[in-house]
Amino acid sequence: MASKAAPSCRLVFCLLISAAVLRAGLGWYTVNSAYGDTIIMPCRVDVPQNLMFGKWKYEKPDGSPVFIAFRSSTKKSVQYDDVPEYKDRLSLSENYTLSISNARISDEKRFVCMLVTEDDVFEAPTAVKVFKQPSKPEIVSKAPFLETDQLKKLGECISKDSYPDGNITWYRNGKVLQPLEGAVVIIFRKQMDPVTQLYTMTSSLEYKTSKADIQMPFTCSVTYYGPSGQKTVYSEQAVFDIYYPTEQVTIQVLPSKNAIKEGDNITLKCLGNGNPPPEEFLFYLPGQPEGIRSSNTYTLTDVKRNATGDYKCSLVDKKSMIASAAITVHYLDLSLNPSGEVTKQIGDALPVSCTISASRNATVVWMKDNIKLRSSPSFSSLHYQDAGNYVCETALQEVEGLKKRESLTLIVEGKPQIKMTKKTDPSGLSKTIICHVEGFPKPAIQWTITGSGSVINQAKESPYINGRYYSKIIISPEENVTLTCTAENQLERTVNSLNVSAISIPEHDEADEISDENKEKVNDQAKLIVGIVVGLLLAALVAGVVYWLYMKKSKTASKHVNKDLGNMEENKKLEENSHKTEA
Repeated sequence: MASKAAPSCRLVFCLLISAAVLRAGLGWYTVNSAYGDTIIMPCRVDVPQNLMFGKWKYEKPDGSPVFIAFRSSTKKSVQYDDVPEYKDRLSLSENYTLSISNARISDEKRFVCMLVTEDDVFEAPTAVKVFKQPSKPEIVSKAPFLETDQLKKLGECISKDSYPDGNITWYRNGKVLQPLEGAVVIIFRKQMDPVTQLYTMTSSLEYKTSKADIQMPFTCSVTYYGPSGQKTVYSEQAVFDIYYPTEQVTIQVLPSKNAIKEGDNITLKCLGNGNPPPEEFLFYLPGQPEGIRSSNTYTLTDVKRNATGDYKCSLVDKKSMIASAAITVHYLDLSLNPSGEVTKQIGDALPVSCTISASRNATVVWMKDNIKLRSSPSFSSLHYQDAGNYVCETALQEVEGLKKRESLTLIVEGKPQIKMTKKTDPSGLSKTIICHVEGFPKPAIQWTITGSGSVINQAKESPYINGRYYSKIIISPEENVTLTCTAENQLERTVNSLNVSAISIPEHDEADEISDENKEKVNDQAKLIVGIVVGLLLAALVAGVVYWLYMKKSKTASKHVNKDLGNMEENKKLEENSHKTEA
């Protein structure tokens, strides 16, 4: 028994010495693995030719070994020890590389590869390091708002499931926040899950804010170690509502205070520059020392010109903080005298005045029948063409919608005035008799033949313009006749007659009514007319002789008149009139 035991003891002793030498020569080898990945550990010993078998073990914290895998070099078989935490997770290759699937934090141990021959034992230690990337940091438990000059908890930055644990850093607008007594307080803590052995890191930040922090982004980051070294992950930005007291109030006027007119509604709006803004204010109206408590708006309806003045508003709890605005209520008054419908007689004088009263200089425009006049109307002696619809219109250019207008409908009446003219056709076969009538309302014209009283209905009329128009008839009398033109309107009835000689007797034609626009032409022809007058005097002398011969002849000749002038009975009366004229 003793002889058999001696070699065994020598083998063990040799194995221990070999292992010690191997450790000293090879040193430590570390394998880094991410949490959940497969850990691959090669056996860093050259496989000897007389290898009997290879084994893998790990060391407990107290140094005792735990064998986990065995592989025979001759039978090529693999056996895994009954170690619960590595059940179904191990794989040992032919070159004695050990793989551990689904890496866990508990796999962070010292593993040893052992290759055994009849005479020696070769060992190669490998340290396994497992890393777990933490979750993206998140700012939670955020304050709904921060108040200036107050140290208040801003929130917590949390990052979960890290191994090893990481470090959390706070940033304001991208710059690192360092602890500062009374202004920045950072409290860091970490907690490990006893089952997963993963860490959760939490950092709370207390911060004393100012108005400079308005819209400033706050972020946090977690720095950790991974298989490839140190890394940092950042949170999303967080912007906080900053509360600060009102330092100034302002007042607004709606609509714009430069365009307020009588009848408008005015809304006063008072604003404080604090956050949150004040909800109530005191409004002071002109002449009222006591303020009216209201929300941030106060409305005045249908304002009048006496509402012009200074309007103010202030905080309810701090009346010394006040704002004011001067408001002018613009107005425009127009008085037209006379106005409405006015009836005057032709030739009358009519003074017209349009009086303006306004908060500013106003423009005045006169219109007649929708046509702009160059100046205001003035009537020292009314004419028919003065009649019409007059409008005096005024406006304030700076104030939209502020305009006034008054109208005057002028009616110029006149009794009918008649002037009759005649004109012989150049052929000498007919004569045109024209009855020029002036008056308003428009007179009705009637033609009659004196003596018979017959009415002629074949007259032609011109348009009625500016109280004037004419009616004309064309006749071819074979003996002298007298035509009567009667013009009548509501004011009066006027009659005028004209003797017309037979067409065979030359006579002087009276000129037509001269219109205003033709007066200049008449003046231009004055010299020509002087010469014509001399000729007419000579012609009149000749006409007198002819007329005497004609009258003598007409006593026995049969009398005829154009059928348009009447029947035979009317011709007899004309003959009687001719005898009377001769007598």
